[in-house]
Amino acid sequence: MLTKKEQRLRRARQTRIRIASQGVARLTVNRTNLHIYASVISGDGGKVLASASTAEVEVRKALGGKGSNVAAAQAIGKRLAEKAVAVGVVKVAFDRSGFAYHGRVKALADAAREAGLQF
Repeated sequence: MLTKKEQRLRRARQTRIRIASQGVARLTVNRTNLHIYASVISGDGGKVLASASTAEVEVRKALGGKGSNVAAAQAIGKRLAEKAVAVGVVKVAFDRSGFAYHGRVKALADAAREAGLQF
């Protein structure tokens, strides 16, 4: 029997295999109890093009130290999309890293779409 973490990592591995065959940049999300992290990784998987997280000092000040709620996820999604568009990345594949698509993960994805990323 697999543990909860092993099940999530198994789902993530399958998704990454499918995304790698597409050859597009990948928007990855990782969430913990305290923070949410997001990165845009190049199509070959070798370079981080843009990243944002609630652990960044300026983001923590703007959010008042609360990095584990939907509002924080929306701020990170918008911030990441702005950084990615500035680098020239508009089309990405969404890699939720095995996390369920609801709550903070969904809020981050919706905010990134509104700020200009296409996936």
